[in-house]
Amino acid sequence: MAAEPSAPTTGEHPNDVRLHLLGGFRLTHGAAPVVVPRGLQRVIALIGLRPDATRAHLAGLLWPEAGEDRALSSLRTALWRLRQDPYCPLTTTADTIRLDPLVRVDVDRLVQTAARVRDGQAPEDATEALAAGRHDLLPGWYEDWVLTDRERLRQLRLHMLEQVAAQHLAAGRHGEALEAALEAMAAEPLRETPHRLVVRIHLAESNAFEAVHAFYVYRDLLLRELRLEPSPAMSALLDETLEPIRRATRVPAEAHHPGGRARFADPLTHRSRHRPDRSR
Repeated sequence: MAAEPSAPTTGEHPNDVRLHLLGGFRLTHGAAPVVVPRGLQRVIALIGLRPDATRAHLAGLLWPEAGEDRALSSLRTALWRLRQDPYCPLTTTADTIRLDPLVRVDVDRLVQTAARVRDGQAPEDATEALAAGRHDLLPGWYEDWVLTDRERLRQLRLHMLEQVAAQHLAAGRHGEALEAALEAMAAEPLRETPHRLVVRIHLAESNAFEAVHAFYVYRDLLLRELRLEPSPAMSALLDETLEPIRRATRVPAEAHHPGGRARFADPLTHRSRHRPDRSR
């Protein structure tokens, strides 16, 4: 591996090494990118994602088709190559390997931010919290261990954004709540929870039109993509808001239907339903 000319000389101890795995593999030393062969990228990335993993576990994930002895031999070779370069220092014991604590990994920052939010703490930097994990883990990599961690981190970020939005909503910070909910919506447009949060935020601001509009935008998307309706829990959010519209759009049938029922149009579903005639 080698750094660009602006990096420190080989003998200098690295003090600002960063491993970026979200949005693609990048290893930097200060402002300079470090050139890493693809084979070693896989080793560094896995060690960064699995701190303190045993050698046998790492070898099995990296070379799943090889026998155990051959996989361990390949790992020893890769580790020897990494130790020749100061730009990605490792800490090893008899059976475990991890990156040196000096190496900062962007995935760790996402996990730590999500943990603080889960514990009810406000993120230190709200803008950074919204942006954290905006890109997928190692796009274009299709190893099983990458796919597993990619989905884990995607779900972690979605829940973090939804929790941030709910915390802001509970505190009456509607603008910040809407920003976090829309960020979650952009990450997974078909997921109902952020759409439900958007409706709740608009209702909290007494913006009935915005709330109804947000509901129908999601309903149309869900019908078009999955042929599904929003959940009853989401529809119930608008019951109180739409009740006056329901009352105004109830129309008497030309004659009472058998059983004394009159028809009305439900604006949430666009379906004609029956309701018992209570006037008798």
